[in-house]
Amino acid sequence: MSLFQPNASEFETLKSTPKTIIITGGSSGIGLATATLLSTLNPSHNLVLIDLQPPPPTFSHPASNLLVHTCNITSWPSQRAGFEKAYARFGRIDCVFVNAGIAEHEDQFFNDDDLDHEGKLKEPDRRTLNIDMDAASDTTKLAIHYLRKNGAKGGEIVMTASLAGYLASAGAPLYSAAKHGIVGLMRALKQECAKLSISISVVAPAITVTPILTRNNRRMNGAPASQYAAEMAKVGVPINKPESIALAVCWLLNEGKKGNGAGIFVQADRFADLERGLAKSRESWMGREMLDLFRGTRGAVVCAD
Repeated sequence: MSLFQPNASEFETLKSTPKTIIITGGSSGIGLATATLLSTLNPSHNLVLIDLQPPPPTFSHPASNLLVHTCNITSWPSQRAGFEKAYARFGRIDCVFVNAGIAEHEDQFFNDDDLDHEGKLKEPDRRTLNIDMDAASDTTKLAIHYLRKNGAKGGEIVMTASLAGYLASAGAPLYSAAKHGIVGLMRALKQECAKLSISISVVAPAITVTPILTRNNRRMNGAPASQYAAEMAKVGVPINKPESIALAVCWLLNEGKKGNGAGIFVQADRFADLERGLAKSRESWMGREMLDLFRGTRGAVVCAD
């Protein structure tokens, strides 16, 4: 698996062709960094930001090319309404960045003292799965629905996974499960999406300086994400800037159909395609006999490679 370095100055399609691009979680962190880069590349892009809150006043994009839809994306009608408004206003949707998410919310497995009003074990809090997996799946369904309206031109879907979607984090089991789900969803959809001229891919950031780093971290007591990142960097943990993830997202959008099935891993602001690497190494971890048996099922409905 070789590293590569995206260069925004070479994103000729994004620089020359105005597109309508929906970003969930577009008002902060990676989503905001992506919207900012897209605006810089071409201020004529129609940017649709779907989030709980509007973007900060520092985000500058022509008002005629900006739609902000505030909603809770776990509500299907509310999220659907954002897509409907975007399509009604701009006449088409070309790209969707499935990005909104949260970090692990408290311990859902080992806190045996968490009891309900009857003294029985309390039902687990499912918000991490609801947002990071269920709502992301809803966004993807909406994306495919609207992109297929473009006919042979199709469009691009990029989803935010995580390093935890490839190497699970022991301290974040539900977040890891959801991000594994995002990777699996992309893999399961890529062949059928390709038939519709739709590219679907993931970005998989390692630790990145965004608000979710400290939002549920009681030890940090409300400290900014940059402080937490600085503490981790001191002990050798590789840290990303959100702008690096935005660069990977825009690279995938610019690649178009060539980016289908990619899984861009970003760590220490460096880039590699994990999906391509895993595909090349398949025989080493499956074994030749098992790989041949697996390939024999390619025509079956139950499995796709």
